[in-house]
Amino acid sequence: MRKTLLAAAASAVACLALTACQNGSGAKSPSGQAPTTQAPSTPPTDAPGAGTDPSPGAVAQALGEPSRTVGADTVGILEITPMTVVYLKDAGGQTSKYGTFAVVTMDEKSLSANPAAETALAEGGGWHWIAPNGTLIAEGAGNAARVALGRYRHSGAIEPDAHQLRAKVFDLTPAQARGGKLIYTDGTDSSDRWSIPAKDSGPQVADVEAELNH
Repeated sequence: MRKTLLAAAASAVACLALTACQNGSGAKSPSGQAPTTQAPSTPPTDAPGAGTDPSPGAVAQALGEPSRTVGADTVGILEITPMTVVYLKDAGGQTSKYGTFAVVTMDEKSLSANPAAETALAEGGGWHWIAPNGTLIAEGAGNAARVALGRYRHSGAIEPDAHQLRAKVFDLTPAQARGGKLIYTDGTDSSDRWSIPAKDSGPQVADVEAELNH
């Protein structure tokens, strides 16, 4: 009798365990199909980016320090000096698509007997912003290309012994605009970079704000 009761109790325990398992994560739905558990969806992001920093350990110069680089198509020599950075949500008649415009002004000089021009993004060079997390953002992304720059709007080749005031505009998220680095790549695939402060800095801050908000 005792053996019979123990066997019956063991059978009941086994049935209860089986029922519990079937009602847990491995339970089957009434249709006989195992239920699926959907992972939480990640909200879509709409942040600019054109890759990551190709040389994260490279040394960056300070804002205001000049660097010499080869002109487009290896013609001429440019000396480029980023001067000032200003952060604005609204600038030059435009509102930032991603939250913040970073406007960097620079003084560019031609140091050769031939006119010298920057290498364009389309030619594999040009300007990028490197965010604190290493994301590369190209000049002109978002609404940056539409910003009216006033007297900093110059582009094209610079004549020998001449210089121009220019500006590069980047449309960034607030996180990407917490300081960063500015990188310029010339036609020889050589790059120069500068550290950019996280707040308005440089001798032209007031002038840039006046130009972009008149």
